[in-house]
Amino acid sequence: MPQQRSSQWYAGNNRNAYIHRAWMRRGLPAHAFDGRPHIAIANTASDLTPCNSHLDEVAESVKQGVWEAGGVPMNLPVVSLGETLVRPTAMLWRNMAAMATEEMLRANPIDGVVLLGGCDKTIPSLLMAAASVDLPAVVVPGGPMLTGTFRGAPLGCGTDVWRLSEEVRAGNLSEQDFLTSESSMIRSRGHCNTMGTASTMACMAEALGTTIPGIAGTPAPDSRLLETAHDTGRLAVQMVAQELTPSRLLSRGSFLNAIVALAAVGGSTNAVVHLLAIAGRLGIDLSLGDFDAAGAGVPLLADLQPAGRHLMEDFHRAGGLLAVLAEVRDLLDPAALTVTGRPLADHLDGARIWDETVIRPRGNPLQAEAGIAVLRGNLAPDGAVIKPAAASPELLRHRGRAVVFDSIEDFYRRIDDPGLDVDAGSVLVLRGCGPKGYPGMPEVANLPLPARLLERGVRDMVRICDGRMSGTAYGTVVLHVAPEAAAGGPLGLIRTGDVIELDVPSRRLDVGVDAAELRRREPPAAAVAGYAAPARGWQRLYVDHVLQADRGADLDFLTGASGPQVTRESH
Repeated sequence: MPQQRSSQWYAGNNRNAYIHRAWMRRGLPAHAFDGRPHIAIANTASDLTPCNSHLDEVAESVKQGVWEAGGVPMNLPVVSLGETLVRPTAMLWRNMAAMATEEMLRANPIDGVVLLGGCDKTIPSLLMAAASVDLPAVVVPGGPMLTGTFRGAPLGCGTDVWRLSEEVRAGNLSEQDFLTSESSMIRSRGHCNTMGTASTMACMAEALGTTIPGIAGTPAPDSRLLETAHDTGRLAVQMVAQELTPSRLLSRGSFLNAIVALAAVGGSTNAVVHLLAIAGRLGIDLSLGDFDAAGAGVPLLADLQPAGRHLMEDFHRAGGLLAVLAEVRDLLDPAALTVTGRPLADHLDGARIWDETVIRPRGNPLQAEAGIAVLRGNLAPDGAVIKPAAASPELLRHRGRAVVFDSIEDFYRRIDDPGLDVDAGSVLVLRGCGPKGYPGMPEVANLPLPARLLERGVRDMVRICDGRMSGTAYGTVVLHVAPEAAAGGPLGLIRTGDVIELDVPSRRLDVGVDAAELRRREPPAAAVAGYAAPARGWQRLYVDHVLQADRGADLDFLTGASGPQVTRESH
């Protein structure tokens, strides 16, 4: 075994080594400092991140595995981001969480790390940090909650919030019944039970090869999660011995495998910005176009909300991600590794589908082609994305008159105004919601429809935004328009009444205004006022340095790995 990095702190008889050991002798035995690998458990457990509140229990199982394998486990609480609570949006803080975790991993005497995450931004931020510091790292996803029911019907966490709230606005569900369902929505510990962003990123972590294969989708209350957490602690010690770091483990093929998995499970569009950001930390050449090239022709096999009917508990029971990947094995890079040291493809031999109503065989897909579609045109020169699996087929080609909103506040003020000139064929356009403009790129793009159209039975319209939408959401929504309006993109120049053409099969998004006219236009004063940079703090740093969505919305000075080296002593 190579000399441990932690020995730089603990080895020797000088004053500094004495200080480092002595202050850690609060239960640690003397042999904890004899060259054994010290494994940090980067733990996002927090009462304010309810989806991750059980991770302290998971951490205990990891600790047992680390001790058993001859390592020394160290709980390391890191920045935790609760999707449902953090304002103005958890995405504003993803890069800060990644940067803080990276710096704590580098600054402390550790040799490897187990990453515990669950809620939407926690797994991405942990993987970004691990990629940058480049110490052996392995993920344990916290897992989805069990399925809750309301009046005998299963509830899809998130997805049914959007659905039921629209039914209230349409007059089909009383407000009291809506509120009664609240106590049924969250049945147990764990993150959303749909194929939202949390479940998607657990699947992406597995498809990248950063988890023990087979763990993604294990429900949070399932005892098998603790069993695998124990095994992960043991594995982390082995990874240190093998020097299996993210830069050695992850390749371009790993990310292409994740894109295939994303399409096959009908995963969240948020995975696009997260995968781009993680790849950027490693210097791996991954672009927006790769999501279309590698994922467009992949069949949708997982019949899961929001694109389908079932929930994550069903997915796990039916065979999970490995069963899905076995069906599309020929589309995967066979050489891409996992934390086991073996290729992902090697773990698919015994995988099979146990319930074909939940996971479809490749010959009977839910949709023949379901990957994330990347759109370009004079409205999105650097690209935009749409999830065809969650859209209305009849709207994938659409031409309509724009109804433009300069901010989410402007939208909520006017959307139900009886005087608003809008019909079912209109295209709702929301700007000022990109990385710079909000700031932070919030999940507001799945805009509620006008109440009077809901009352007439309309349930979907084309919506366009430079922000994001929840992975639990659905509809014909064009997202991540780049450049965003606040960065000078053409989205800031269109006006109500302009004709917008969406053509997903042709991968086009255009506004029927010629280039010369667009150049003559100035952004509306109301929109410009919303783009003023914050005066101080993290938000100012973020706005000054954030990249656009097509580059993962990371900070420009955080791309590329820095490594684990710390050259100066603290005393």
